[in-house]
Amino acid sequence: MEPYLKKFNEMAMGYGARFFGALLILAIGLWLSKRLANLLKDLLSKTQLEPTFISFSGNMLRVVLTVVVALAAVNSLGVPMTSVLALLGTIGLAVALALKDSLNNVAAGISLLILRPFKVGEYVEVGGVGGSVVEINLFHTLLNTADNRWIAMPNAKLLGDTIVNFSRNTNRRIDLLVNVSYRADLKRTKEVLWELIEADSRILKEPIPVVGVADLANSSVDLVVRPWVPTSEYWNVRFDLTQAIKERFDQEGIEIPFPQRDVHLYQYQA
Repeated sequence: MEPYLKKFNEMAMGYGARFFGALLILAIGLWLSKRLANLLKDLLSKTQLEPTFISFSGNMLRVVLTVVVALAAVNSLGVPMTSVLALLGTIGLAVALALKDSLNNVAAGISLLILRPFKVGEYVEVGGVGGSVVEINLFHTLLNTADNRWIAMPNAKLLGDTIVNFSRNTNRRIDLLVNVSYRADLKRTKEVLWELIEADSRILKEPIPVVGVADLANSSVDLVVRPWVPTSEYWNVRFDLTQAIKERFDQEGIEIPFPQRDVHLYQYQA
């Protein structure tokens, strides 16, 4: 009986030492992984990267280090690493296949955070949908439309489509099409348009605005008015200038024609 007890004690001491060794590896490893993840976040926070990307990078580093620490702890217990890695590979493949679409969105989200075609607060249009960017997370980009609708757009769809950013540049050009009658004095009409442009202090002197005859249409002479304004003033100036043109044309007697057709009647003798 005594030899069995001795052997049992030796085995218990051996496994106990391995067990406490594994616990020590886990404790120190988890502490280090948390410290390194926080250090990475602190370093990245000093850059101009998006907060979502900074948080994701720190969390991803912590997950990777935690997995490495867990494998080291399991290895210290004497478990064959080949079997463990094979099991993890099988589980990883099954998860990847089940979450293929979600992983595509995550990959696209990381690309958006790195490439930064837009930032939070900017107004963008993607696939015919426009709105201000509220949040960029790993799965969706959240937009708030001008009429206060909340839109969650999958990152993979967003990255694969054309992105139009209306806020990135400092200045924007207003494109107005003004129709006047064929009876209108074009020289005076252009003078009036220039006076309205010069009277608005929000309109930039450079680049030089454009006022010109664009087309001789069926019912009207079409003029283009193209002033440049700060992006933040785009809609205010567009609305105000459109109203000012109508009011000034009324004062000057410049006609804005309705669509019309000339009908010619011919009489034939039987």
